[in-house]
Amino acid sequence: MAHLSAIPSILLSEPPALDLVNTRFHVPAGWVDLLEHSEQRTEWLTAEAGRLGISATKAGARSDAVAAAIKAVREHVAAALEPARHGKRPPTRALSGLNEALRAAPAVPQACWDGSAVVATTDRAGSLATRLAAGFAEAAVELFADPAIRNVRRCAAPDCVIAFLPRNANRRWCAPNICGNRERVARYYLRHKPAHQDAPYGTRSGAPGADGREGSGRH
Repeated sequence: MAHLSAIPSILLSEPPALDLVNTRFHVPAGWVDLLEHSEQRTEWLTAEAGRLGISATKAGARSDAVAAAIKAVREHVAAALEPARHGKRPPTRALSGLNEALRAAPAVPQACWDGSAVVATTDRAGSLATRLAAGFAEAAVELFADPAIRNVRRCAAPDCVIAFLPRNANRRWCAPNICGNRERVARYYLRHKPAHQDAPYGTRSGAPGADGREGSGRH
């Protein structure tokens, strides 16, 4: 597994369920699993926890129990994502896994006073690991049940597996300044290279993808 010195902003910019799936991605040096690196996992989880309405300290997010719970939910989300975005039935095991995570830490409505009015909030019981797992599971269920799931795409770069929900119908890349530029450079090179030379990184294919297609580079 490769290692990154900083968390790419794309891993904190999509719906939480997609951000979770995207924590395992490909870079020129190889595959990166953000959840395998304690410091980066902690930084990413504390940011995502706020989006899920869950309070998480860095010390708590660093625990092995949290890592294991989040990885388990990620597997279920990843297994359900491809069929769901193509209008097909996700695997029963994936849906059951998400439901199990939700039952382990159900969201309970709470009435609170914000200083000027009564507001409704939700609270989850249980350990930080079960609450974060339930939060991501709920985000996944909401995404899969939203008609917008059919708009989710994978980055068009051959070796990129990042999934995103485009706000612009013309968006093709996870990040135009990363994969977009790399792909444009690769296409320029292919147009001008001598016939006997290999293309630069960014145009290779052949790795099996998460959707089972050879050459997609998606895992």
